[in-house]
Parts: sequence; structure tokens; C-alpha cells
Amino acid sequence: MIALRSLVFVAWLYLSLALFAVGMSPALLLPHRFALGVVKAWARFVLFGLHRIAGVRVEFRGLEHRPTGRALVACKHQGMLDIIIPFVVLDDPCIITKKELMILPFFGWFAWKTKMISVDRSAASKALRDMVKQARERVAEGRQIWIFPEGTRAEVGAVPDYKPGVAALYRDIGSPCWPVATNAGVHWPAHGFRRYPGTVVYEFLPPIEAELKRAVFMAELERRIETASSALLQA
Repeated sequence: MIALRSLVFVAWLYLSLALFAVGMSPALLLPHRFALGVVKAWARFVLFGLHRIAGVRVEFRGLEHRPTGRALVACKHQGMLDIIIPFVVLDDPCIITKKELMILPFFGWFAWKTKMISVDRSAASKALRDMVKQARERVAEGRQIWIFPEGTRAEVGAVPDYKPGVAALYRDIGSPCWPVATNAGVHWPAHGFRRYPGTVVYEFLPPIEAELKRAVFMAELERRIETASSALLQA
């Protein structure tokens, strides 16, 4: 039954992506907020299907810590759901994503219009400089930068591997960093098509103060995210 419900949901997910992107494509000709509105509506539509079809509910905790205005948000990354969630819970999110996704039909169109930050991971140090430059511009617009400190999806229980990109943004932006923990990978794994019924939790943690030393910041970020995410897995 889980396999069947998962297949139906996957069909729902990609069909809805095409329907929203094509049906709402005129928004691409309008100001940023209209295209962002389409993405937000699609994200909620996905969560509705995820709950009704696959039996996976999403719960948000720590919303009193959720940032508004310019911010740097660092989230544990365990699956595709983590890319959708910012559009449900933040005012004007800007996700840092890999460059390859920007050329995809539908997804890439709206990612370009809403000015997501694309990173060419093969470009090494240049990619880091470009990411910081784009992030500086987005923060100046009052947006919330959403980054995955590990850079890519990780299986539940995998040894964390936090990359230096988040520290570069933290230093350059000069603002606090809001960590987000999750257990999403239990119900929407990093790989495979199965979605397992239950409750996915995204927990906003108290912000890490600005201007800490790089090593101190990285250690504190990893400690907070991993501790809270582990607690969610054991709940």
C-alpha cells in the first residue's frame, strides 16, 4: 500500500509542477511577487497531496524564532521536501541551489524569475564568490536566504559534513543565522520514490548571534542542528 500511495503522490507532484508552471506562466511576465505567489501556491498544493495521498503531515515548531526581513537560514537537508518548505513558511525565501536545476523546464523558469541563487559546484572557489555576491544582493532586497550547510541531501543517520559556504555567507551578510532542524528524511527519504506515513517536523531554533569566529560559528551551527534533528528522529 505504501508503494502504491507513493507512486500516486509522485505522479501528483510532477503533474502539479507542470500544471502550475504552464497554467500560471503569465506570472513570469509580471513583477517578482506574482511569480513567487505561484510557487507558494504550488508548495501548499504539494503539502496537501502529501498529506491526503501519502499520509505525511508537516508540522512547524519554533515559529517564534522564524525570521522576517533579511536573514540567513541554515536547514538540515534530507530530501526534496526541504526545498519546498521555505515557500510555505517564509515571507520571501531565496534558496541556494545547484546550477543544473535552473535549466529545467518549469522549475527553472520560476527559479530564474524569483531570483534563486544558483551555484556551479564544479567551479570551486569561483562558485563560492558568485554565491556570496548573489546572496548579498538578495539580502539587500530584504529576503531570507535558505541554505543547506551540507550542500546536498544526506541519508538519515549519515555523518554530517558541513561545507564552508554557510560560513562565508554568515561572515559577509553580517547578520545572525537561524538554524532549522528536521526529520524529513524519515518520511520523504533522500533517494527512492517511497513516502512513509507520519509527521515531518521542521523546527526553527533560536538564532546564532552575528560576528562569531568562523570555527566557533561552524561548531555551534552543527551542534544545534544535529542535536535538534537527532531529537526529532528519536521522538
